[in-house]
Amino acid sequence: MERRLAAVLVADMVGYSRLMETDEDGILARQKTHRREVIDPEMSRHRGRIIKTTGDGMLAEFSSAQDAVRCAIDIQTEMTQRETDADEQRRIKYRVGIYLGDIVFDDNDIFGDGVNVAARLEGLAEPGGVCISYIVHQAVNEQGQKFFGTWVDKESRTSRGPFGSGSGRQMRQ
Repeated sequence: MERRLAAVLVADMVGYSRLMETDEDGILARQKTHRREVIDPEMSRHRGRIIKTTGDGMLAEFSSAQDAVRCAIDIQTEMTQRETDADEQRRIKYRVGIYLGDIVFDDNDIFGDGVNVAARLEGLAEPGGVCISYIVHQAVNEQGQKFFGTWVDKESRTSRGPFGSGSGRQMRQ
């Protein structure tokens, strides 16, 4: 086991069960296409590593909070564009949560409170949005990037401090 600082990204498809009930084959085919054409290339471009996937989500780690946020925003932006023509009730959308903290790495998996907090943040994100911890917000803004125009405090059942969410679009300075 190894412990190190990492940015953890948790993503989950909004309304997965409902979508699967209406068009299982179509949703699976679109999800595979999105993974191959959007998610995997963006993860690679931003130096992320997918730890594991579920039918409707994934857990990934990055050595940089900025890379994790850029990756999430790029995926969300591309997904919005790709799904525009789909009926509103059949659109594939993700919620994304990102946390920066001390993570336990063991046998190609990650564990620890940081993973749990990232999952809670994902649950706070709006469909198509990204929710980040305040420490992630500070880390990306210290690098001169302004990814979220305003900070929105969110309530959470964790003692890890304030959280915020944004639209998933990079703000230009």
